[in-house]
Amino acid sequence: MTRICFISRVRPDRLGEYRTAHAHVWPEMLEALRDTGWRSYSLYLSDDGLLVGHLETDDYAAAQEAMTRTAVNPRWQATMERFFVDLGNPDEGFELLEEVFHLEDQLRAAGLPTVPGTAAD
Repeated sequence: MTRICFISRVRPDRLGEYRTAHAHVWPEMLEALRDTGWRSYSLYLSDDGLLVGHLETDDYAAAQEAMTRTAVNPRWQATMERFFVDLGNPDEGFELLEEVFHLEDQLRAAGLPTVPGTAAD
């Protein structure tokens, strides 16, 4: 399992529309994400437009490739591209961030019990 974190930038004049779109994601898109291996997928948006995404997947490249083959993804991306600053296709313009700390990984490496109630315990 791999954890992925990315950033992007939403246009400040479109923050409300972006939030609304993500409060009502098309069921077909939700199913496509689930079926192509995107797990624990969350998006976080700051008031200045910074967008941070986080997901878990077995293989990020394979999950992205599988999404490109769905019927819904091109339609969704076409509706989303107007929200982003200089991005074009949102799926292709995210800046991936390097993970430098993960609590459960460090606990295991130190021979300590993991956090009770997590998938890692």
